Amino acid sequence: QAKYLAQIILVGAQVVGRAFMRALRQEFAASQAAANARGRTERPQSAAASRIIGISLQEAQQILNVSSLNPEEIQKNYDHLFKVNDKSVGGSFYLQSKVVRAKERLDEELRIQAKGEKEKGRKAET
Repeated sequence: QAKYLAQIILVGAQVVGRAFMRALRQEFAASQAAANARGRTERPQSAAASRIIGISLQEAQQILNVSSLNPEEIQKNYDHLFKVNDKSVGGSFYLQSKVVRAKERLDEELRIQAKGEKEKGRKAET
């Protein structure tokens, strides 16, 4: 009887292990597909900035609650969220750091756009 119980436990563990590995492979494949899709939709410099700063442009816009890359709106929302999440007023240092990273990412995107427009202007002159 103990032999059968051990076999049942062993077979059950194998089934669960296989299911877990299959789910892990599927998750990895989905993650790779999403990363590839995101890489194709962003410009090369923008994708590089996302990798360096560690936050995507869309995530940065969501954090600072901006829909367009308007420097004044970005700065206004950044100032408000940074002040609200200050530790001295009971805020969260973690959230404050997310706000700072989001601002850095959006500033980098603005710099990339300005550089692109500058290069387009040079090409138009020649």
